[in-house]
Amino acid sequence: MRKNDRMEERRERADAARNRQAILRAAEELLRRYPPEQVSVERVAAAAGVGKGTVFHRFGSRAGLVRELMNERARELERAVAEGPPPLGPGAPPAERLVAFFAEVAALAARNGNLLAAHEHAVLTSRSAGEQPREAHPTYVSWHRHVTGLIAEGRPDVDADQIAHMLLGVLHMEPVASRLRAGEHERLAASYADLVRGLMAGSGS
Repeated sequence: MRKNDRMEERRERADAARNRQAILRAAEELLRRYPPEQVSVERVAAAAGVGKGTVFHRFGSRAGLVRELMNERARELERAVAEGPPPLGPGAPPAERLVAFFAEVAALAARNGNLLAAHEHAVLTSRSAGEQPREAHPTYVSWHRHVTGLIAEGRPDVDADQIAHMLLGVLHMEPVASRLRAGEHERLAASYADLVRGLMAGSGS
């Protein structure tokens, strides 16, 4: 490959990366300010300063854009879980790590209430279109693996896999989701703490 071709390729990659971040930032800001149904691809593209076709090229659809934005927020939490300080990160007893994890999940959901609603709609739309269900999405798989592992560590006598599904499933119940959208994450975090500590009480943790 000639030098000029390599330079052009690098410029194209840099432009693509900038466009991606601009689109994600625009979508996030619009979802903070407006209900999900008012945040269209056209509106995101205009706010990001790109063409509508660029959004479709990068993310495939509005649902794809919302999923990627949610995944970005989830990856930040996953890094804290893997590498951050305890109790969210390694080094604390399993019960305290679970309490910290669900507190962060609740705060994440409350900070991004409209994004969570848009993501849930995208998941339901994908399912009706024959795509993978929620429990097969990488974020859910990662969170479920983490919760299952901590439950199994502290309570090897229970069905950790099933209980993890039950705890995570609470986030998608409408009475809970509506309170999260209203910013009531501390109430949910406290309830999760009660559930987790009750569950793990027999483990000595």
